[in-house]
Amino acid sequence: MKEFFIRDAAQQENKVVTTSYVVSNKQIKSKKSGEPYLDLTLMDRTGTIQAKMWDNVEESAYTFEQDDVVKIKGLINKYNQRWQLTIHKVRKMDEAEIEFSDYLPKTPRDIDELWQALGEFVATIGEPHLRRLLELFMADPEIARAYRNAPAAKTMHHAFIGGLLDHVVSLFRSCDLVSRNYPFINRDLLLTGAFLHDIGKVHELSYARSFGYTTEGQLLGHMIIELEMLHTKLAQIPGFPAQLKILVEHLIISHHGQYDFGSPKLPMFPEALMLHYLDDLDSKMEAMRAQFERDSDLESPWTGYNSALARPLLNTQKFLKSLAAVEPEPEAEAAHAE
Repeated sequence: MKEFFIRDAAQQENKVVTTSYVVSNKQIKSKKSGEPYLDLTLMDRTGTIQAKMWDNVEESAYTFEQDDVVKIKGLINKYNQRWQLTIHKVRKMDEAEIEFSDYLPKTPRDIDELWQALGEFVATIGEPHLRRLLELFMADPEIARAYRNAPAAKTMHHAFIGGLLDHVVSLFRSCDLVSRNYPFINRDLLLTGAFLHDIGKVHELSYARSFGYTTEGQLLGHMIIELEMLHTKLAQIPGFPAQLKILVEHLIISHHGQYDFGSPKLPMFPEALMLHYLDDLDSKMEAMRAQFERDSDLESPWTGYNSALARPLLNTQKFLKSLAAVEPEPEAEAAHAE
C-alpha cells in the first residue's frame, strides 16, 4: 500500500518521502557539464508530479523504463509554484509489491450507478432497431467490462478509469436536455450516436499501468474500430434499416466536427452537428475542471497554460471569492459615508 499520494504534497513540503509511482514519462537529459540527469513525470491515482534525479544517475537510469512502477526516496519541494520531487534513490518494483489501484486515477462517481444510468437512457429509445443495437453492446460481457473501465482519452479529457462511461452519461444528459429545445431533432438517433461515438476507445487505449495506445489504436484509431464493432452487432439484428445504418455510421465518423480534428466527414445532418458540439463541450468542461483541480494549491485564480485548450484559465469561483474578501460590507460603507 502506498504511504504517500501526490495530493498530499502540501503536508510534506521540504520533507523526504519514500513512496511509489508509475513512470508516465522518462527522459535522460544532459546538464551543462555534460553529465546526465533524469527528468521524469510520475503518476499515482491522485495526479502527476515532475521529478528530477541529479546524482548517481548512471547507476539508476537503465534499471527501469516508462510505465514501470518504481519505489522512490526523495525531497518534496516547490519550483515555480509547482510541486516537484528531487530523487535520491529509485528502484523498479516487483509485481508482487504492486497494488495497481494505487496508480491510475479513477472517476469519483460510482461505476455501478453510471452503468445503471446508461441503461436507463437506452431503455427510453423508442426506435426498436436502435434500442436493440445498444442493448447488444451493453449485453456483451467483454465490451461491458471495458466500457465501465476505459478512459475517454489518454490526456485530453476524462483521462481516468471509468472516464468513458462518465463522459457518455454526462453527454446523454446534455443530449436529452438540449434536444427538447429543438423539436426537429431525432432524440433516438442522437442518443445512439452519443453511446457509440467513442466506444472504439475500449480497444484503442491501454490502461493497465498508465494510459497509452494499443497497436490497434495506433494503426486504426477509434473511429475505424467503432465501425467494425458496429457492423459486427448489426449482423445480429435482422432487418436493420439501411437508412439508419448510414446515419449511425455518419454520426461516428463526423463527431470530431472538423477535418483538422481528424474527422473524415463534416457533420451533415442536425443530430450529427449537435453530437459534435455537445461532445466537444463536455470534453472542454472536463478539461477545465481537471485543470482547476490540478492547480488548486495556487494562490492565483489563474491556472497555468492548458495545452488541450491552448490558453491559461481563470477559475471564476476562486476569483470571485478573492473579490468578496476585499470588498467592504455595505453597512461599513454607509457608516463611513456618514
